[in-house]
Amino acid sequence: MYLLPQEIEVWYIIPAVRKELAKLLTAKYELSYEKAGAILGISKAAVSQYLSNKRANKIKLTPEVKKEVAKSAKIIAENPKMALGEIQRILKYMKDKKCSCEVCKKFNRDVVNFCGCEPRY
Repeated sequence: MYLLPQEIEVWYIIPAVRKELAKLLTAKYELSYEKAGAILGISKAAVSQYLSNKRANKIKLTPEVKKEVAKSAKIIAENPKMALGEIQRILKYMKDKKCSCEVCKKFNRDVVNFCGCEPRY
């Protein structure tokens, strides 16, 4: 049995991206947990859990992805309405760079028989 890559994205990748954005929006751009949560489509409690490492700890974003997230955080801090588009841009970047494949291989080994990505064990 395997999971769809989209399920891996929802369970692991999107939370990791939101966590990194929450860190930047609250620390660098000094937004409240409530404001950052509203922008990211999550509760202020979720922001608190991300920042206290109680959520989204299963994967680590690469330095390249973190750089993209930092670019997006700046754009979002200046224009919160851009959040959805920026999160989608980061997800596309991760797919294009095969970062998503690495996460999928870690949590979904059986899918490599069907998706064409070779495992790196």
